[in-house]
Amino acid sequence: MQYFRIRKDRASGYTSAIDAAHKWGLPGVIACPACKATWSDNSRAYPSVDLNPVASLADFEKARAEPIEEYERLCELVRPFLPLGALLEPGAGFGPLVGKAQGRFGPLVLSPSPWWPLVQREALEKLQAEDLSGLKGCRTELRFRQRNSPELLELELLPVGRAHPDCLPPNRKPPCLRCGRFGLTLPDDLLLDAGTLPSHLDVFRLEDFSVIVCTERFVEACQRLGLDGVAFHPLPTR
Repeated sequence: MQYFRIRKDRASGYTSAIDAAHKWGLPGVIACPACKATWSDNSRAYPSVDLNPVASLADFEKARAEPIEEYERLCELVRPFLPLGALLEPGAGFGPLVGKAQGRFGPLVLSPSPWWPLVQREALEKLQAEDLSGLKGCRTELRFRQRNSPELLELELLPVGRAHPDCLPPNRKPPCLRCGRFGLTLPDDLLLDAGTLPSHLDVFRLEDFSVIVCTERFVEACQRLGLDGVAFHPLPTR
């Protein structure tokens, strides 16, 4: 099976612009007692998660950093609502994207972030009819400054698969056992670890880096259906 990285197609000519964030989120961590890092990463998002039943909902409404004990407490409040296979980290987002949007949108959209994939409903239905797996569209709460605005859904992609050790620094440290921080930048020549890749998903995000990956089946379906707005870059495996 051939795999591809999904990135925004800057040559597509679409003018879409989105200023939005997920409705709720975990805080970042201040000075983890294990690795001493203060950090947050909002690339991990679960738009299907509804936190309205949580009593202390205000704790998830403001972006900020907290001591790790508070972060861990909030993780436990969220955990019962997560989809199977979800992973948490500081800054993870939940619920719909909320914000403003304008411009001309393609069928597939990587905006406002390259790791929050959006798709027009009609395009998603066409892809689902191709019997592709891993395509779960979630509603957004985007306000458009134009008529004839598209209905954009966010794909909820679960973290599966990892980079192969051969493309990583040989002297790297393991992820922090307390806060989970990996602490490595994305390799210029990313190599996927074939033994960790899922056989049941045609599109997913990696566990260790903010990279969206799809199978050749997904690429072929998009090309056959004329669904553009993103570019596909082959990724080697080992």
